[in-house]
Amino acid sequence: FLIATIAVMALAGCSVTEPIPVRGEVVSCTSIKVLPVQGELLDCLDGSAGVSVDSIKGPALLNVWGTWCAPCRQELPHFAHFIAKRGSIPVIGIAVEEKSPLVVKKFVETHGMTWPILYDANGSTRGKFGMGVPVTWFIDASGKVAYKKYGPFTSLEEIELDVIKYLGVK
Repeated sequence: FLIATIAVMALAGCSVTEPIPVRGEVVSCTSIKVLPVQGELLDCLDGSAGVSVDSIKGPALLNVWGTWCAPCRQELPHFAHFIAKRGSIPVIGIAVEEKSPLVVKKFVETHGMTWPILYDANGSTRGKFGMGVPVTWFIDASGKVAYKKYGPFTSLEEIELDVIKYLGVK
C-alpha cells in the first residue's frame, strides 16, 4: 500500500503542466467606438475601414507598440489579463515602425493579442505620440486624453489602478 501511495503521489507531482498559451487573433476595428471627429485615418490590421486616433471615444486605452520592442512584448500579458478581467474598457493597439502588416498579423496571432490593432504604415503618429514605445494613452468618455503613460506596464494591478485613477472606472 505504501509503494502504491508513493507512486500515485509521484505521478501526481509530475502531472503539473505549463499553461497553454492563448492564441491571438486579428480583431476587427469595427468594435472601436468613435466620435464624429475628422483626422488622418490609420489602417486597421483586419482590413476593415481605418480609424482616426482623434475620433476614438473612451473610456479606452490606446497602446502604441512595436513587434521589435522588448518592453512592449513584456507588457502584452498584462494587457491580455486586463482584457480578460475587465472587458468593459477596450484596449486598442497602434503598431508602429513595422516592415509590413503581415509581420504584425503573425505577431498578434502568436502572442495572444485579442484586441483591435491599427497599423501606422507611414509613421504619421510620431508627431502625436513621440518616438519611444510603448506609450499608452487613457482616453475618457468625451474622447479627451486623460493621461499619457510612457514606458511599459509591469503588472495587471498597475493598469487597473491607472484606469481607476485617470478614467474613474472601477
